Amino acid sequence: MSFKVQPASLERPNRCQLFVPGSRPAIFEKAAASAADVINIDLEDSVSPADKAEARKNVIKGLNEVNWGTKTISVRINGLDTEFWYRDIIDILEQSGDRIDQFMIPKVGCAGDIYAVDALVSAVEMAKGRKKPVTLEVIIETAAGLAHVEDIAASSPRMAAMSLGAADYAASMGMQTTGIGGTQANYYMLDDATGDTARTAHLGDPWHAVTVAIVSACRTHGLLPVDGPFGDFSDDAGFAAQAHRSATLGMVGKWAIHPKQVALANEVFTPSEAQITEAREILTAMEEAKKSGQGAAVYKGRLVDLASIRQAHVIVKQAEMIG
Repeated sequence: MSFKVQPASLERPNRCQLFVPGSRPAIFEKAAASAADVINIDLEDSVSPADKAEARKNVIKGLNEVNWGTKTISVRINGLDTEFWYRDIIDILEQSGDRIDQFMIPKVGCAGDIYAVDALVSAVEMAKGRKKPVTLEVIIETAAGLAHVEDIAASSPRMAAMSLGAADYAASMGMQTTGIGGTQANYYMLDDATGDTARTAHLGDPWHAVTVAIVSACRTHGLLPVDGPFGDFSDDAGFAAQAHRSATLGMVGKWAIHPKQVALANEVFTPSEAQITEAREILTAMEEAKKSGQGAAVYKGRLVDLASIRQAHVIVKQAEMIG
């Protein structure tokens, strides 16, 4: 273990982040009643430029009037290359109460982007005497974002979460795809040629490198790594497959761009009863080994040691937090 211990991630349920356009206040109540852990009210891509000001007013009204329960409420502001973002922050912080928990910053390319938002948020909080500091989450969806992912993760004490925005990331990288997440038919390898035998194609994961980079940066600096959207909301199996992949790689949750995806995300990112039972049994086995002066134990025919304890604690802690 390094002398510099990596901080623990923020403790909150984050299995599903349900996106709601700020231009559609009629569905705010439905989002609040959903099973999503986080609600992201969007002022960016889902809102046309002509509707930005009205959508901002809708968000302020919704923050003040809707009963959001215990959900984490995040507002995705407009990009820092637009004329809208500064007013998103100022108006929302000045005109809404303490119900907003977080701002989501799209298309972050460097740590300086976070500094700009942090400075503005800090100034408004001081001016208004706000007691609850707002946290920040960012979307890695450009080549620059990937190149500077660790600097971004370490950029501010306000940083809480980081997501992968697959569509804009693909465009920024020049990838030949119009899909949002999922497998890509042309990203494959063939078996070695052996005579006239047909060669089997093996699909690869085009999102693997950026996913691992995000998880690594987040775990190093105590943030929550979150998988982004899966565009085809008619493909439940495809959504679940991508969610399982990201969960296996260490992400804690996934976006939902349609209400039907909420249950899918919650199912994948909630530890099963079997997983929880096994994790607790491993912890018990290691406690018994410790009492007898052993540094490892045998559990169901396999060796478990201190690394196994750390893995088991992750599952138990997650289950307790969700419960």
